[in-house]
Amino acid sequence: MPSPYRAIFAAPGTKGFSTAGFLGRMPLSMMGIGIVTMVSQLTGRYGLAGALSATVALSAAAIGPQISRLVDRHGQRRVLRPATLVSLAAVAGLLLAAKFEFPDWTLFVFAALVGCVPSVGSMIRARWAAIYRDTPQLHTAYSFESVVDEVCFIFGPIISIGLSTVWFPEAGPLLAGVFLAVGVFWLTAQRATEPVPHPREHHTKGSALRSGGLQVLVATFVATGAIFGSIDVVTVAYAEDQGHKAAASLVLAVYALGSCVAGAAFGLMHFKGAPAPRWLLGVCAMAVSMIPLQLVGNLPFLAVALFIAGLSIAPTMITTMALVEQHVPRAKLTEGMTWVSTGLAVGIALGSSAAGWVIDAAGSDAGYGVPGISGAVAVAVGFLGYRRLKKPVPQRGGTHEHGNGHGQREEHSGMA
Repeated sequence: MPSPYRAIFAAPGTKGFSTAGFLGRMPLSMMGIGIVTMVSQLTGRYGLAGALSATVALSAAAIGPQISRLVDRHGQRRVLRPATLVSLAAVAGLLLAAKFEFPDWTLFVFAALVGCVPSVGSMIRARWAAIYRDTPQLHTAYSFESVVDEVCFIFGPIISIGLSTVWFPEAGPLLAGVFLAVGVFWLTAQRATEPVPHPREHHTKGSALRSGGLQVLVATFVATGAIFGSIDVVTVAYAEDQGHKAAASLVLAVYALGSCVAGAAFGLMHFKGAPAPRWLLGVCAMAVSMIPLQLVGNLPFLAVALFIAGLSIAPTMITTMALVEQHVPRAKLTEGMTWVSTGLAVGIALGSSAAGWVIDAAGSDAGYGVPGISGAVAVAVGFLGYRRLKKPVPQRGGTHEHGNGHGQREEHSGMA
């Protein structure tokens, strides 16, 4: 591991919470595709399978920020454990309802409750921020976590689909639930690195989403999520048209690999100046990288084009998290990070649906127009909101200077 990455793990407890976070994030890439594989195998109804997967994504998008708001106020351990137990019970109910052919409405009820799953990635980044706030090491830590995200997306779908097809249909979602339980309970057992909660009196009124800068980031990432969701669906359909449907998972893994490589390299760099210009450049790069997809002629060319497209993802995500920290009061940091994930989740659901409609109407070749248009929308929103991002919000309202925020700065000084 290059020395900047070794350096961030010098702080006590960082290896433990990062490993737990890796396990806790695996369901992010396993659960949705696992449900699709399970339901389609048990019932042969792809429409039902896709609708259930979308229900989980939209439910997590709606519930996730509320869970993170409670975490900022009461702490990770007190909130994450009960929320995870609700999600695990819902996963168990969904598996049983699918296996024993319960009425469709029961499947949707359980799928909606699965959305109580916490945003584990936001919890890990909040721990890094508590340790390395206002230091160059935080950029490296965020870069490392983006690499971990991409590793999850490389291997998670392959594991989930493989288990459900080779072993038994429920195996993929079942293992995702096991990863969630182990990751969250291991993470919350590590009290020394848990960010100090900010009681109600330290909170400004309302949601973190009242921040104008955060609104721009979330809106842009709805369009970005549409890129990701549509590429997944269109690539599967395109590979099927080429007579190699099984190759779709490998091609999509190459897409994630491109992001993984770029994220690892980006973490070794140190930048001066405001992150907003780098963020806008990253959004533009993502949009431009969609152009070669319109010219796809075969699967090898598609894999190369997606690898190149992936190179802009992780750097843009890393810079986004740096901007969230600038535009959201410290007492609402976890909630702010989760809103970005929510924007992505909503976009993924919209992109998947739009891509499916276009494929049915005009074929898989035309489907790549959806991520192309989504990229253009992301650029437009980014330019329109850029002035808001250039003006970081004053860190006010007792969220930084009083009580817990001061204690976290003292903790970091001691570690340094």
